[in-house]
Amino acid sequence: MIDDPMDRIAAALERISPPPGAAPDFDGASAFLWHVEPDRLAPVADVNGVALELLVGIERARDTLHANTLQFAKGFAANNALLWGARGMGKSSLVKAVHGDIVASGLPLKLVEVQREDLPSIGRLLNLLRGAEHRFVLYCDDLSFSHDDQHYKSLKAVLDGGIEGRPENVIFYATSNRRHLMPRDMIENERGSAINPSEAVEEKVSLSDRFGLWLGFHACDQDEYLAMIDGYCAAYGVEIDADTLRAEAIEWQQTRGGRSGRVAWQYFTDLAGRRGLQV
Repeated sequence: MIDDPMDRIAAALERISPPPGAAPDFDGASAFLWHVEPDRLAPVADVNGVALELLVGIERARDTLHANTLQFAKGFAANNALLWGARGMGKSSLVKAVHGDIVASGLPLKLVEVQREDLPSIGRLLNLLRGAEHRFVLYCDDLSFSHDDQHYKSLKAVLDGGIEGRPENVIFYATSNRRHLMPRDMIENERGSAINPSEAVEEKVSLSDRFGLWLGFHACDQDEYLAMIDGYCAAYGVEIDADTLRAEAIEWQQTRGGRSGRVAWQYFTDLAGRRGLQV
């Protein structure tokens, strides 16, 4: 029974905001999901990803990100990376594929996925990872900010680190459809309504400048689209007449209103299913 008023207050505060869970066994998994309320890292038993060699049409971005991540995994200097551009062109798949390839080589690299809405808790996550023996890639998928969104200020903690500095064993990768992480109309509105337009925009636009690597992803052409599907067929042993494959694949992308790596995979999934295969 709690009699002391201070003890009752402390007990009430603990119920409202439970203490963070203990650090997980980082040797038990190669990837984790960051959750809050309470703070915890949940291990991911099986990362949903594709093999690095199956990512066709993004070779330059693939090689650059792989080299940067390999440097980091070996304990050398490396940059935070922003993967931006067209939807469905393999940005998130590339992050997971690079991580999987490096883990398969025997390096103890960990991938930690952070949801955009949990960015205000990023400082607590960094404190949990700081001093750990492993090296961590923090990863935020589909990152962007609206005009009244202040979460971008929390992101500076992991990009710049403030007075304490970003832990040397942590790097940050983000994917976004926007190069500057802000909608263009928002940037223009800031310029038009602010007393000092350049200063009003600078803080928000400069956020993307804090990423050392900018890797652009652009919509693929038809040859690249078909090459992606050919690669999937070869990897999974699917045999199909070349003319039939071409006709079906083109018809499929026409019904989707465009071409992308995601559309190529969706067609291949349909093809494999018709052939009685699991992928």
